[in-house]
Amino acid sequence: MIAYLDGLLSYKEPTSAIIDVHGVGYAVHISLQTYATLPGGGDRVKLFIHHLFREDLQALYGFASADEKSLFLDLIAVSGVGPNTALGMLSAMQPADLRLAILGENVRAVQAIKGIGAKTAQRIILELRDKMKRAGVVPDGPSYRQQPAANPVREESLAALVALGFPKPTAEKSVDDALKADPDLTVEEVIRRALR
Repeated sequence: MIAYLDGLLSYKEPTSAIIDVHGVGYAVHISLQTYATLPGGGDRVKLFIHHLFREDLQALYGFASADEKSLFLDLIAVSGVGPNTALGMLSAMQPADLRLAILGENVRAVQAIKGIGAKTAQRIILELRDKMKRAGVVPDGPSYRQQPAANPVREESLAALVALGFPKPTAEKSVDDALKADPDLTVEEVIRRALR
């Protein structure tokens, strides 16, 4: 079983990379989050690997951090979530934000990810929420430090603005500014203010 690859980055694109380890090129499926952390071609890189081995398929999935790999393994353990769906989820949301949505039982945020329907979103939350709590998963990263508890108005407003085509950082700033000015706003009022 391959735990990680440490070698030269021969090639990269948003969904895959080729890592040259002592003259052998390993094709690795990656998320957009991992792609964003990769250096230029020819530079040394280390990716944590999940080696999927089935009767009809062998594939390598690579992650820039052990945290992202851990969340990927949790996701593929959920019934109906395959490796490509899990990779798509990790491409759509930072691991910290996805954990926040799961721990906060935010079905809308999880469902906002392309390819995830309402039932799948509910199943992911149902199966992983308690597992994360039992394992003592402590939210980490800027998103968690800024929001000790999930704010449903913020999350719904943010999901709506992103669905409307706003870049996530712009949407977050607009929503946070609106809620800072008046914490009692409804989702509709937050969206109206953000659209001004």
